[in-house]
Amino acid sequence: MSALADNLMNISPLDGRYAAQLQPLRDIFSEYGLIRRRLLVEIAWLRALCAEPGIVECPALAPDEAAWLDKLAESLSIEDALRVKAIEATTNHDVKAVEYALKEKLAGTPLAGRSEFVHFACTSEDVNNVAHSLMLRDGLGVLRKVQRELLADLTALARANADAAMLARTHGQPASPTTLGKEFAVFAHRLERIGGQLDAIVMPAKLNGAVGNYNAHVAAYPNVDWPALARRVIEQDFGLRQNPLTTQIESHDGMAELFDALCRWNDVLLSLDRDIWTYISMGYLGQKAVKGEVGSSTMPHKINPIDFENSEGNLGVANALLGHLARKLPVSRLQRDLTDSTVIRNVGVACGHSLLAYVSTRKGLGKLKVNHARLAADLDQAWEVLAEPIQTVMRKAGMANPYERLKELTRGQAVDRDTLRRLIESLDLPADDKARLLALTPAGYTGLAGRLARL
Repeated sequence: MSALADNLMNISPLDGRYAAQLQPLRDIFSEYGLIRRRLLVEIAWLRALCAEPGIVECPALAPDEAAWLDKLAESLSIEDALRVKAIEATTNHDVKAVEYALKEKLAGTPLAGRSEFVHFACTSEDVNNVAHSLMLRDGLGVLRKVQRELLADLTALARANADAAMLARTHGQPASPTTLGKEFAVFAHRLERIGGQLDAIVMPAKLNGAVGNYNAHVAAYPNVDWPALARRVIEQDFGLRQNPLTTQIESHDGMAELFDALCRWNDVLLSLDRDIWTYISMGYLGQKAVKGEVGSSTMPHKINPIDFENSEGNLGVANALLGHLARKLPVSRLQRDLTDSTVIRNVGVACGHSLLAYVSTRKGLGKLKVNHARLAADLDQAWEVLAEPIQTVMRKAGMANPYERLKELTRGQAVDRDTLRRLIESLDLPADDKARLLALTPAGYTGLAGRLARL
């Protein structure tokens, strides 16, 4: 059966319809990716035990032995992973299968005598929590790369349209004008801020045994500084942060922090998708036609905003999962239950839907074109928005009841340029203020929007 035919039989669209777009995440969040990172943890722990002078039964590695282990950790093949799964079919325990597979690799080598120090004093969660933190760190790297590319696209659009005056809408009603670029810049600023929060997160991890007390470790080697040894592996070997106080499981608070931040980033993007969709429906934005694409099966003229719709849909799925992960994973009964184990396997699914959304939004942004004529026409039909500057200048001049006077004139009324001109000319205002108001148009009433869009 061909790869395409295989995809037709997948239940998840991530592994079927969208598989090609998610290739960067496959080596990270797949079963292979988890096995590979478990192996990395097991080998790092073995190397640390060999380097500890107080563990005389596990002598230091010779340079060629260390190099052999490093190569083993970095070169896990699909066949090696399949061997792990074959062992798991007997053990019914995924981490123990990795331990046994590694011991098989050591058999018949100079390292065979150290094989009982593979997984020494560890509980499965010692291996799993570090492996999952590594997967999240690597997966977030993929997401952040595309997030930054999307942010660059959005920032470029903001600056290119910094002075493109546009009628704002608050509560869906005409409001003080803005510029298209400034509105894009608002979203770019929000995404950049949350991105900084994502970048600041360092995933926590633990290597402290069955209930987090180094019980077995101390029973075997009471004079070894086990917390320090674990810290070296976690922080120096893997660049994570040691969590010194845990039960059997690492508490997953760091994961919850990451998922919540990712949810917020996704929520901002979802809001952008909806605003752009609305601007397209209003005719403010158009979309470039792509030769060969079909917008509707029956209406040939249509270019549907499908990229933004696809993004919005995938963001909803992603955030439903991320929200559940953030709420569920930090909660565990007593020292350990297994409800986190099956849930945490969906982290890659949440990241996959997030990545699909980012790619879709980027594709949509690349098709946008601004309808300047429509922007100008709507502004020219909304002279009532100049009630705000007129009553504000009246306040400055100390005139009585300016807000109320403009409200009576404009609220629910048809207002045009001549209506406002007659009002301004009737006001007892300083000459400079009156001249400035008479020269003002809705398109010119954008404040500092252009400058703000270029920040």
